[in-house]
Amino acid sequence: MTTLEPVPRPSAVEAVIDQMQRQLTSGTWSVGDRIPGEYDLSARLRVSRPAVREAIRALSHIGVLEVRRGDGTYVRSAVDPRPLLRRFERATLRDVFELQQAYDVQAASLAARRRTPDDLVRLGALLEDRDAAEDPEEFGGADVRFHIGVAEAAHNVLLVEAFRYFQSRLRESLSAVRLDGELPDAGPAAHRAVVEAIAARDPDAAGRAAERITVPTLDALEALL
Repeated sequence: MTTLEPVPRPSAVEAVIDQMQRQLTSGTWSVGDRIPGEYDLSARLRVSRPAVREAIRALSHIGVLEVRRGDGTYVRSAVDPRPLLRRFERATLRDVFELQQAYDVQAASLAARRRTPDDLVRLGALLEDRDAAEDPEEFGGADVRFHIGVAEAAHNVLLVEAFRYFQSRLRESLSAVRLDGELPDAGPAAHRAVVEAIAARDPDAAGRAAERITVPTLDALEALL
């Protein structure tokens, strides 16, 4: 089963981004420069490597940095990214679940086409972990790991990276759903239907099953607005 490192607190990631932005505005880093690696940045900025990794991921998704596999991370833009990142942090629950639905449908459809036997074993274990989770925070983490597992079974690197960038906000939202009795959770059967459709190599059924997972929560959120 794939394991994930603990998600850094948003404040820790924001602190790293603030320090990295100072490197840009001071001229220490210029557009086109390769920045130090995760280990060096962690030591220089005196923060954890997971926080550095999440900050780099966030900045690469909005075009400030470019991660070149096997080469390093380069500066693409000196524009201050923090106003845009704050908008991500202020996203509503409905925003989050609508985006999750889009990711989930595409990931499940691709996974049904490309999954391997090992993918199915991993998804089964992740589903069991999700079903067994009782504490809201534990549930949020288990559910995120399941959805990332589906994305990994799609074997699309960018889709997995997008999911991983999105995971901290999604984890908070899933925990909130479990705490709020007015917002229904699709439950184990709906998630098992996704795995079964992926196992059957049926992309259309997998996409429909993935879409149904978020429908109850989205319908409830619409009714509350």
